[in-house]
Amino acid sequence: MTDLRIVFMGTPAFAVASLKAIIDSGTKVVGVITAPDRPAGRGQKLSQSAVKIFAQDQNLPVLQPTNLKSPDFLKELKTLSANLQVVVAFRMLPKEVWQMPALGTFNLHASLLPDYRGAAPINWAIINGENTTGVTTFFIDEKIDTGAIIKQNEVAIGADDNAGVLHDKLMKEGSQLIVDTLKEIENGNVITQPQPKMGKLHTAYKLDRDNTRLDWNKPVRKVYDQIRGLSPYPVAWTFFINDGKEQQMKIYGAEIAKIEELEEKLDLKQLKVLAGRLFVGCTEGHLELTQVQLSGKRKMNTKDLLNGYSFDEDAKVL
Repeated sequence: MTDLRIVFMGTPAFAVASLKAIIDSGTKVVGVITAPDRPAGRGQKLSQSAVKIFAQDQNLPVLQPTNLKSPDFLKELKTLSANLQVVVAFRMLPKEVWQMPALGTFNLHASLLPDYRGAAPINWAIINGENTTGVTTFFIDEKIDTGAIIKQNEVAIGADDNAGVLHDKLMKEGSQLIVDTLKEIENGNVITQPQPKMGKLHTAYKLDRDNTRLDWNKPVRKVYDQIRGLSPYPVAWTFFINDGKEQQMKIYGAEIAKIEELEEKLDLKQLKVLAGRLFVGCTEGHLELTQVQLSGKRKMNTKDLLNGYSFDEDAKVL
């Protein structure tokens, strides 16, 4: 059995659960690497990462390099004398970093690799209408998300799960998978397998303004999946016309409407209030918008919005 000395690398809340699980398992964490503090908000006050805040509460040494190839950082990292590095929701590591510890460096990825390699696997699994996803631990190599697989666990995606719900499911499952992976490494009985070659793989592209805009020409189920796959962050959005003016709307919540609930069939892209609820005409059905944010306004339930905002007869999404 090998006594583990771990350096943990991560930044957001998703990574905190894994770091906590490692500590709770009794495994020695000798240092934490996280992103530098960033200006945030209107006042541009420096904001600390969730991992940094948690690590400091645990009295762990924290390093925040701006350059992972910096000789000064590499020297500091080496002095921690780690024999294993664990990476969760961090950035791509240079070879000088991931090959440093004797037992290697492994990463937790929020998909069943090799499917959904990339920056946003949680979002894209829902956007693409998947029923299952999962978590994978794998040893890092020179490419992105391509290293030898250590362990995988499947996680079901509920028909109405949004990205926030799935994030929390995978965060919990992933933290346990990391502990299980550490046990195998500690006991010296790790068996890895190369990532299988599959015909068609999905890519978890980085989310941007273009691929978060809704395409109302798609079937209603596709539109719905995109909305829930981008909620609560970074949020699906659309332009719409009301009172002859083009505006922007973010859509946090929606439901596929049952035909019997509607007083009339809507035209494609028609935006209409029926019985105090807001609907959009889609291909193969209709969508009820339940939580939205108009430009210059706060996020609110649609029923609250309609108390002080009206849509005219020609309102439509673009």
